[in-house]
Amino acid sequence: MKRWEKSARYVLVFCLLVAGTAVFFGFNVCVGSVDISLADIVRSMGGLAIDRTAERILWDIRLPRALAALILGGALALAGYLLQTFFHNPIAGPFVLGISSGAKMTVALVMVFLMGRSVRVNSAALIAAAFLGALLSMGFVLLMSRRVEQMSMLVVSGVMIGYICSAVTELVVTFADDADIVNLHNWSRGSFSGMTWENVEVMAGVTAAASAAVFFLAKPLSAYELGESYARNLGVDIRLLRAEMVVLSSILSACIVAYAGPISFVGLAAPHLVKRLLGTAKPILMIPACFLGGSVFCLFCDLLARNLLPPTELSISTITAIFGAPVVLWVMIKRNREKAV
Repeated sequence: MKRWEKSARYVLVFCLLVAGTAVFFGFNVCVGSVDISLADIVRSMGGLAIDRTAERILWDIRLPRALAALILGGALALAGYLLQTFFHNPIAGPFVLGISSGAKMTVALVMVFLMGRSVRVNSAALIAAAFLGALLSMGFVLLMSRRVEQMSMLVVSGVMIGYICSAVTELVVTFADDADIVNLHNWSRGSFSGMTWENVEVMAGVTAAASAAVFFLAKPLSAYELGESYARNLGVDIRLLRAEMVVLSSILSACIVAYAGPISFVGLAAPHLVKRLLGTAKPILMIPACFLGGSVFCLFCDLLARNLLPPTELSISTITAIFGAPVVLWVMIKRNREKAV
């Protein structure tokens, strides 16, 4: 493929991702148990009066939720991309390696402990707890990576730690004696509901800072993907780079779990779909494309979760699994075929 053809393909893919994000964001704001027309949304944003009920639904429920899906979906895909690059494993991701489950466990412990003492749980405490849990799970996975040679065993180890953390979380949720236990249970299954503007502000700040840091790692990541020896010859500090990847992927995973709970398959599937669209694995293109791809994926799945079986709202992880699991199977089959050849 000629250089100008590649450039045209990259531009087209980014245009499609931006357009997809805008379209699904619009649908998430407009469509629901109460439909709000685009004209009413424009009028309300312009400061003009619309139906009071519609205005409250728009500003207090749908806009914060849609923004959360956009931000956290992008962060989740970016975390998955970092972990796949770190382990050189196409099926690595926050959910598969148990990192999301570790973060969920510590957040549940903090929420139950503080709620039991009538203490308000703020955003900083949730993110800090989730970050600690993510680092603990990541530390276990890194320890196992030094003791096992096969990446399949590493994934199995991550799945096992995920089951252990999920079991502890279920015990905490089951025996917690608090009026908000229903909300805690819904959160533990993964959901974008209940988002506030304060939540959006904090998650936007944390995600923007972490995503910018990941983007500045694009050059050393390009060398790292070609092998550690090659990267060292180019002057890349491998130990520092790996530490930065661990911390950044943990921060992104923590931010997601703290607000939306564990969400499966987005961090695993989105990078592969984006890579397929772009036709390249260059980090300088993959990083922003992964963020947009994760946003599109989560906005689409959240739209279905809210409207597929009204008035019941499905868990977001239920929908992401339906669309993400086939991508994982496709990746595994493709990898086996390549090994056979």
